[in-house]
Amino acid sequence: MMNNIMPRALQGLKVLDFTSLLPGPYATMIMADLGADVLRVIAGSRPDTTNFLPPYIPGTEMSAAAAYLGRGKRYLTLNLKDSRSGEIIRRLLQEYDIIIEQFRPGVMEKLGLDYLSLAKINERIIYCSLTGYGQNGPLRNRAGHDINYLARAGIMSYSGCKDTGPQLFGVQIADVSCGAQNAVISILAAVNYRRNTGRGQYLDVAMSDGALALHALFGAGFLVDGREPAREETVLNGGCLYDFYETADGRHLSFGPLEAAFFNLFCDAVGRPDWKAAGVAPDDGGRTKGELRSLFRTKTCDEWMDLFAGLDVCIEPVLTLSEVAADQQTQARRMIVEVPLPAGNTVRQFAHPVSYSETPAQYRFAGVAAGTHNGEVLRELGYTAEEIAEFEKTGLLN
Repeated sequence: MMNNIMPRALQGLKVLDFTSLLPGPYATMIMADLGADVLRVIAGSRPDTTNFLPPYIPGTEMSAAAAYLGRGKRYLTLNLKDSRSGEIIRRLLQEYDIIIEQFRPGVMEKLGLDYLSLAKINERIIYCSLTGYGQNGPLRNRAGHDINYLARAGIMSYSGCKDTGPQLFGVQIADVSCGAQNAVISILAAVNYRRNTGRGQYLDVAMSDGALALHALFGAGFLVDGREPAREETVLNGGCLYDFYETADGRHLSFGPLEAAFFNLFCDAVGRPDWKAAGVAPDDGGRTKGELRSLFRTKTCDEWMDLFAGLDVCIEPVLTLSEVAADQQTQARRMIVEVPLPAGNTVRQFAHPVSYSETPAQYRFAGVAAGTHNGEVLRELGYTAEEIAEFEKTGLLN
């Protein structure tokens, strides 16, 4: 745990977090790591799905996922359908002037917690709505998940293999890259605008929009010439030698020598200088690639890595998570950290992925159970012990 007196990049920002599942909580975890004061407001009677993803941390009731996504945040359980919650939110808005919510369009308006309503209380509010398909358009009320956003954005039309079609990723790309990270970018842009003008604003972040914007190369080309990219037909999706290859022990290597210098070194190392002339995208109906697949199956993964040690040939093994955790690169970059738990012990978690020379990320504590900070937060808002007890008794904090 880092010393709390160290500078924090987002110190002074106060965020009310009305999100759930993965995208919103990941976004606010990034902000909490960098020093923002994040208060997550959730319904105590409707636990987040991530709370039920095994495994659970020994000695706690927290799943590993919930402890990770909740890192550095305080939790207030509140029944937003109870009219009394409005007064609590109004008090919070005196300090917490950044809001992020992840409900379907119109839900916060029904609760009286939409941007227009809250901006009347505090005109400096920055209000980010994070949804699958945005606040307008024919799909605005449609349910969706990561797989749907990637599919509808066209990404999966040229991802995967010709004979098997699109293939699932092991991580949620649209949720994290297109949802969480775009939410953080937009919020920080709005913070800078507010600093310059004194005005807040409304942010409409749609994961489907973010997925569409990921077409940085071949999608950009399509908009110019109208040619549809297809599976295994571009230099980056299996249409050339850039691909994954099975080794003799059933493992896989990633091979990405797009530049001639790297490819030529590889050809010399494996004794196939004849491959150099055609380059990494030989026009031979897949003959060279077939030979390459056969070649890689003649040695184990470790044997190949020993052969290529010290050579810039753009080859890396496909590692398991246990291998990643033990890898010298992971350790050198300090990408796994020990984060404090309430009992005084710690839990291993992945670190914030950027190193800062002046304002390093800080991991004050892992995520805690919903409602842990109810009393603390309400006392800060001026409520008495008797009032808090009444809230608990009458279901406001459920």
